[in-house]
Amino acid sequence: LLQAGLKKGSHIATLLPNGVPLYEIYWAAAKIGAVVVPLSPLLRGTGLRNLLKNADLSLIVTKPQLMPYLQELLQAEPGVFTENIWTTSGRGSYEQICNAAPETAVPDPGTQTEDLYNIIYSSGTTGEPKGIMLSHKVRALYMSLFANYFRISPESIVLHSGSIIFNGAFLTLMPAMFLGATYILHEQFDVKAVIRAIKEEGVTHTTLVPSQIVQMLEDPEFLQDNLPSLQMIMSVGAPLHPAHKQALDDRIPGVFYELYGLTEGFMTILDKNDFLKKSASVGYPPALMEIKIVDDAGKELQANKIGEIIGRGPLLMDGYYQKPELTKETLKDGWLYTGDLGYLDEEGYLFLTGRKKDLIISGSVNVYPRDIEAILVKHPQIKDATVFGVPHEKWGETPVAALLLKPGSKLDRKTILNWANDRVEARFQKLTDLIFLEDFPRNVAGKTLKREIRDSYLKQK
Repeated sequence: LLQAGLKKGSHIATLLPNGVPLYEIYWAAAKIGAVVVPLSPLLRGTGLRNLLKNADLSLIVTKPQLMPYLQELLQAEPGVFTENIWTTSGRGSYEQICNAAPETAVPDPGTQTEDLYNIIYSSGTTGEPKGIMLSHKVRALYMSLFANYFRISPESIVLHSGSIIFNGAFLTLMPAMFLGATYILHEQFDVKAVIRAIKEEGVTHTTLVPSQIVQMLEDPEFLQDNLPSLQMIMSVGAPLHPAHKQALDDRIPGVFYELYGLTEGFMTILDKNDFLKKSASVGYPPALMEIKIVDDAGKELQANKIGEIIGRGPLLMDGYYQKPELTKETLKDGWLYTGDLGYLDEEGYLFLTGRKKDLIISGSVNVYPRDIEAILVKHPQIKDATVFGVPHEKWGETPVAALLLKPGSKLDRKTILNWANDRVEARFQKLTDLIFLEDFPRNVAGKTLKREIRDSYLKQK
């Protein structure tokens, strides 16, 4: 990197799948004070262009198969981003450059704790990419803080099967490197491969998103007797339905953790020792972090009152890259406004009720999709569910569900509607319709794209 003219503050984009080059670049960039911008290799077209244009890049490292997409963007709009591109194989490749690099020590770049290390993009497909700026201090705190909370030690064996371009991966990647633990990285998630690795390699810690946990629960080999080394399965990225939490704990008791959080820098952790008494919650803020629930005017609410979740602490981002106005909207007086809704109980544990933008207002009453989803997934033939609001002439909005059924299910629309509506707590929670899908559309981080499902439903109507 130094021989290529990069220096402290240079921006390096990685457009790579999981593998040694991606992992090496994280640490090489840290060593010279450069800034890593990890991007999904699944990005194409406008979404990719928006991020590359926003990021002020000095170098892109990618795989040869993705070069046509980059060349297409360069030809369509010359100068939109750097033409300094390395590939992982071929002439002048990353591998050849690394092999030819000198063994001499790297000079100290004079990096300070507040200097920028990461720009993690949370969007880009809408034309408004949000580059979340995270400092060396933040990543150093990831190393120590999460090593403590997840009980990672030098003897731990950490498996990661999701993409390490997403912030959730850094929760165990940084502690493992810091402590010298064994780190097993799969190129992509596969249920059988994960179970085999845990069993054969003695994996102690792994992190999964909810959709992956649902897939794991469908495999009959996913049992405590087969996986005795496991000490942690952590759910990240989106809320896990209570029924799925319980199913996991029934299969492998005493290993479940859940982390609610934003890349922007606020988290709560449901510790495995708190699961039995607070299983419906997403835990408690770790040390050095504070949490509040506030109304639309920013006034703090009492326990058990639903409002917006805000938090602060030493892991907060420096802001959104080149987005000062958006930064001001999100960070106010040192507090991160999450856009999520929830409440705190009397002991300070956080319970989620949904996203502000997903809130359904039916007959002037707030309806929280998560409450209805939690009922639906209790049905033995329903694999997963998501609920969204649609316009209604009388009530303003009413809830509709999209369902994934388990293999072999014979359920029909009317039967499920009756079953669900008999079990909701209030009339305004009753579903007016439902649809069956083969799978939910998800973003590259595995999160369900509820808005896409809603838009597709409305078009069909």
